[in-house]
Amino acid sequence: MIITTTNTLETHQIKQYIGIVSGETIIGANIFKDFFAGIRDIVGGRSGSYERVLREAKDTALKEMKDEALRLGADAIIGVDLDYETVGAKGGMLMVTASGTAVKF
Repeated sequence: MIITTTNTLETHQIKQYIGIVSGETIIGANIFKDFFAGIRDIVGGRSGSYERVLREAKDTALKEMKDEALRLGADAIIGVDLDYETVGAKGGMLMVTASGTAVKF
């Protein structure tokens, strides 16, 4: 399945727009990750643990969106948008939403 942020596919002609598909995930932050990320902020550098959590959340949201499109019989998802939001008490959780338009060639 093709998944793209563009609104068209240069290599394929879209024959049918099926509709909007989406996937969501919410991942909680870990107190130890928070602690070590705080130290990393003080001494500088990237926080590998947070980057892994962000990547995992993004991948999960994209997979859920793709699974929905496959259930609908889509060949591709175009116009994909990823949104990141902190939720929960003191922003302790990360929500990632992927959405796009399922289409058939």
